[in-house]
Amino acid sequence: MKDLLDLQYIVDKEISCIAYPKYPQLLYNPIEYIMGLKGKRIRPILVLMAHQLFDKDLDKAIPSAIAIEIFHNFTLLHDDIMDKAPLRRGNQTVHEKWNNNIAILSGDVMMIKAYTFLAKGDLSNLKDILDVFSSAAVLVCEGQQNDMNFETQHNVNLVDYMKMIKHKTAVLLAASLKIGAITAKANEVDQNHLYEFGINIGIAFQLKDDMLDVFGHPEKFGKQLGGDILSNKKTFLYLKALQLADAPTSKKLKELYANKETSISKVNAVKHIFINLNIKKHTINMMKAYYTKAIKHLDAVDSENKEPLVLFSNSLMDRVS
Repeated sequence: MKDLLDLQYIVDKEISCIAYPKYPQLLYNPIEYIMGLKGKRIRPILVLMAHQLFDKDLDKAIPSAIAIEIFHNFTLLHDDIMDKAPLRRGNQTVHEKWNNNIAILSGDVMMIKAYTFLAKGDLSNLKDILDVFSSAAVLVCEGQQNDMNFETQHNVNLVDYMKMIKHKTAVLLAASLKIGAITAKANEVDQNHLYEFGINIGIAFQLKDDMLDVFGHPEKFGKQLGGDILSNKKTFLYLKALQLADAPTSKKLKELYANKETSISKVNAVKHIFINLNIKKHTINMMKAYYTKAIKHLDAVDSENKEPLVLFSNSLMDRVS
């Protein structure tokens, strides 16, 4: 049974071996660039972790794992355009390094390549895998659309937000785990427990990302600090602050988010409100609640090989309190 570092090595090696056409360069160079940026490779690793719960032969799961990573990077490429993000994993985003049109078209090819890799796996599982993958892909897009809608909506609440991050972030983690179970021919009960584990750990993961956007270290976070604030994204931190704030503070926070200013002073003003309302602690408590739900589903999976997934889950909660 391989641990997280072993699985990351396998994924990185497979990605480094992908052969990209040499022409047209402006179509394929951006794909090679974003796929080559060193990331955690969480989603493909989860495919392999889920597979090895039931089957040690990881070769059966590798095509699906790579497909998931290509799709994930496709979503990042397009999301960065929409968010006008300058950095991804500490490097220039594709649209900044090239331009928006190139980034859009390269992303389109990545989506097609993801399906190409899925088709390289065991054909007896292909329909089930495609059903899970395609459903997740649609929900990710719905989540992204709702995320953008929230920027101009005035009546967003925490229920709306939690549903949005479930679709935008958690569903792909859940699909990765379920697809890994499918490639290993696990039974439906275990597939579904892994899916629910992924949903809950994915929500916890996004809450941590929200928190690090405000309270993280730029060199460790790999993205622009305060990017959510500058984009007026109504994250858990913002919505929870509105719940807890008195009328003057609530008014001030709404005014800051109505302002299209993109300055460090705006980030600091919002952060000051969050600190006064102890929003970091509330975010951590919510993370822990979803983590607990996730572990209950993982405990219910019938396998003796769960240690890597347990360690992965624990690593999510490190350095958050």
